[in-house]
Parts: sequence; C-alpha cells; structure tokens
Amino acid sequence: MGQGMAKLILSKKGMELIGAIERDPQKIGKDVGELLGQEKIGIEIKSSLSEALANKEADLLLIATSSFTKEVFPQIKEGIEAGLNVITIAEEMSYPEAQEPELAAEIDRLAKEKGVTVLGTGINPGFVLDTLILALTGVCLDVKEIRAARINDLSPFGPTVMRTQGVGTTPEEFEAGLKSGEIVGHIGFKESITMIASRMGWELDEIEEIREPIISNVYRETPYVKVEKGQVAGCRHIAYGKKNGKTLITLEHPQQIHPHLEGVETGDYIEIIGDPHIKLAITPEIPGGKGTMACAVNMIPAVINAEPGLVHMSELPVPAYIARDLKNLIQDK
Repeated sequence: MGQGMAKLILSKKGMELIGAIERDPQKIGKDVGELLGQEKIGIEIKSSLSEALANKEADLLLIATSSFTKEVFPQIKEGIEAGLNVITIAEEMSYPEAQEPELAAEIDRLAKEKGVTVLGTGINPGFVLDTLILALTGVCLDVKEIRAARINDLSPFGPTVMRTQGVGTTPEEFEAGLKSGEIVGHIGFKESITMIASRMGWELDEIEEIREPIISNVYRETPYVKVEKGQVAGCRHIAYGKKNGKTLITLEHPQQIHPHLEGVETGDYIEIIGDPHIKLAITPEIPGGKGTMACAVNMIPAVINAEPGLVHMSELPVPAYIARDLKNLIQDK
C-alpha cells in the first residue's frame, strides 16, 4: 500500500514526494524510484521521520503500517508534533472513537494544538461499507434498515492483513487465533457501523460480530502466503448494529485470497430499506488495493483544507478523482 501511494503521488501534478520511511532494513538507503521499479528520483528511504524531514518541509504524512489505532498512535503523534497533517489507512482510525475513545480524544487534542488534521481512510472502512452507504441514504425520505456486503479478493494485500484474517492457518489455529485476538477478521466493522449510525442519528445498543473460517478446497498462493487444501483461505465476518433488539445495520465481509479458484464471484452490494428502497451492486468488487491507495491520496487536499483535529470521512467532501493541479485545490488558512 505504501509503495502504491508513493507511485500515485509521483504521478500527480502539484504534489511532491519529499521523503519515505521504512522499517524493513533491506529497503532503508535505497532510492524510492528504485524500490518502485522506476528510475532513481533522488529520494533515499530513511528509517525515521526526523531523517526523512531533515532540511525539508512537508504538508502531510501518509501512514501505511498497521491496522490498529494503538499501534499507529505513536506514528500519528510524531507526525502531529512535526506539524504535519496525517492520513492513515489503519482501519480502526476510520472512526477510532468506536474502540479507542481515549486515544481518539488525545489525537484530536494534539492535532488542534498543532493546527493540523488527522484522517483514517481506505477502501473499507473509509468508503464502500460506510461513506458510500451514507451517500446513498442522502436521497431517501426515510431509512428503516441498511444491509450491505463486500465480497472481495484479499490477494493484493500484504502480511499484516493476511495475519489478521488467519489466511494460511489450519482451522484449529484459526479458532485459537480468534480467542487470542491475533486473528480478528475484517478490521473496521465497529468503526463503519458507528460512523453510519452517528451520521444518521441512530443510537445503537450493541454491535454483534460473527467470524468463521473459509476453508479452501484447492491450493492458493500470493506473494505473502501459501494456502494448502484444508487450510484457511480467509474469514467470513458479519456484524450487526442493533437497537432494542432490532437489527438496523447488517454488514457482511467474507474475505479470502483468490476466491475465483472456487467459483466465488466478488462484488460490493448495498441495500437501503426505506423510501425509496435502494439496491446497488458493483461487480466485480472495487479492487481493495487500488481503492485504498486512491482514496488516501485523493483525500489529501480535503484533509489539508479541513479544520484542525481528528476528522472522519463522514465529515469531509465525498472523495473524487483529481485530474487537475492539486495546488489549485489548497485553500489559504
């Protein structure tokens, strides 16, 4: 994801990549262009933010390191203290108040003190099962219930996502991983449901989640994991947002690598039960890797222009592809 976003930034007019940070010792010291399979661009990959910013000025820091608020908080804090706006693709950061209210409040406080803005976004959470849903409710006179599913291919993602989905484990290891918390399935259901409910004014009593292993009947492989027949190829994860025992929001996200090998058709599906009754189907699904990279980069002007503090996708302009010079989109503050 980090490399993809760097490549996209380099292709944008009015946007300049001034540094890159890596934890992998084998990548530190290399030229960014070399790592991206392009010509050298004169930017050496560093091991820390302070090194990357040495004698340079920047507007914004992109973080693609972890899925969890607790794990990215130190990196976000460091970026804020350096006077940078921050966009992270950590799933929990799409609405960190849902599970880490104290950290969310601290991020908001720090950002406001420094006059910068922090956003968590991506394909999901960040767009398909929250922002896009909210956009569709905007044409409704009444909404009684929301049902949505994202059936996608995990293959483009890296080792962090594979680990949290339990890809490559045995069924027994999957169950043990669920109990230990190492395997979490889709990260972001609580965040997406909370974002939707908060924006619409629904006060939910509980969010219930169900996780099941998707057992492969064939051999599957990605650059990061190998799955033998009988092992886990992904996780079937469903979440329910309830009020007074009634389910108001149902989000389903069965994720696996190479679903086509077993005849599974991917897609994004949203149903708004209300007036009017709306059904949206996108087939195949919006590619997760490309969508995450694009959403993060395309939100850069909106984040720079936003008021200081922690913000959410539900509070910012709907993301859109930017073909013009991005400098023309930045407002004077």
